[in-house]
Amino acid sequence: MLKTLNSFDLKGKRILIRVDFNVPLRNGNVADDFRIRAALPTIQHCIGMGASVVLMSHLGRPKGQASDELSLIPVGETLADLLEKSIKFSHDCVSEDARDVSLGLSPGEVHLLENLRFHEAETTNDTDFSQLLAKHGNVYINDAFGTAHRAHASNVGVAAHFSQRGVGYLVEKEVKFLNEVIKRPKRPLVVILGGAKVGSKLALINRFLDEADSIIIGGGMAFTFLHVLGIQVGKSLIDQSRLKTAEKIIETARSRKVDLIFPRDVICASEISEGAERSVHTVNEIPEDQMGLDIGPESVALFDSVITSAKTIIWNGPMGVFETPGFDEGTEKTAISIAGATAAGSISVVGGGDSASAVKNLKLMDEMSHVSTGGGASLELLSGVALPALTVLER
Repeated sequence: MLKTLNSFDLKGKRILIRVDFNVPLRNGNVADDFRIRAALPTIQHCIGMGASVVLMSHLGRPKGQASDELSLIPVGETLADLLEKSIKFSHDCVSEDARDVSLGLSPGEVHLLENLRFHEAETTNDTDFSQLLAKHGNVYINDAFGTAHRAHASNVGVAAHFSQRGVGYLVEKEVKFLNEVIKRPKRPLVVILGGAKVGSKLALINRFLDEADSIIIGGGMAFTFLHVLGIQVGKSLIDQSRLKTAEKIIETARSRKVDLIFPRDVICASEISEGAERSVHTVNEIPEDQMGLDIGPESVALFDSVITSAKTIIWNGPMGVFETPGFDEGTEKTAISIAGATAAGSISVVGGGDSASAVKNLKLMDEMSHVSTGGGASLELLSGVALPALTVLER
């Protein structure tokens, strides 16, 4: 059982918190502070209870090399603005100077450590590195749901060095919401899957073949299934290594009376670019020299009708190449449909990653029941996979 933040007496303690500040930067500034804001309730609670706080996070993939472009300094500046107080910063997360700063913190002070992944030992879950990180605090709290599916030093190895360890408000909320949706869904339950790769969604598809009433499959992954159904999809993306898997999923869905729903029409082009000439075709008439890059208007209407009738909606993955203007409308319309269903009383869960980005860009975050901060982690939790960073905290 996970121990939650409210279980601890925090007064006078140093709380080492693993947060997820892996945020996009633009011109040396934080471009999207969603993940930083998501960590504020846990940080503010610790401060309010008379504790000092040491924060650790990764940013990007520096592969063990220090880099000015991936420094957490801009994150620290944004955090200080959000907290409306100055914070301390150390340029090496395990240096003696950094440990001295942590040991010298007064109640209410906040210390942010530099990017964990400037050390390769972070991603290899090195024992010595974990032990050095543990010296920063006497209570360990994991509030980085987005990394919970990884077994790294800061979220798995470090936990062994604490008798007092648990999860923050963000992780508590994520786990509670996602678990409850799986165990007690209101019906009909509709799962909407998109993105390019069939492989990344296989576990989720197999899990919900036993649970869902309908599974909508859009995005690039739809063409692998359409190809298996004998449809010529031009130059659209096909995962040749997953053809037999897709065929088995279709057969299983039929036998279990789960409605697999695919696009009826798609937006096609010969290249992925903002200025590319686009045309709408039914899936049976995709030109040989073109590829489907978004769902078309008939598909949007079909998906909307299924979403509108649902009582529980789980969405993971865009409906097209949504980051390229001209191929983003299907994803936007899907988000709007889900928001409308939620307003009418349905439960909606957006599983992080690109789906969460689309919802945020459309300013629909508050219109959904729950938007996860972790794409891969939410995908695995919904798929029934144990998350190592949480398993190590269970007692």
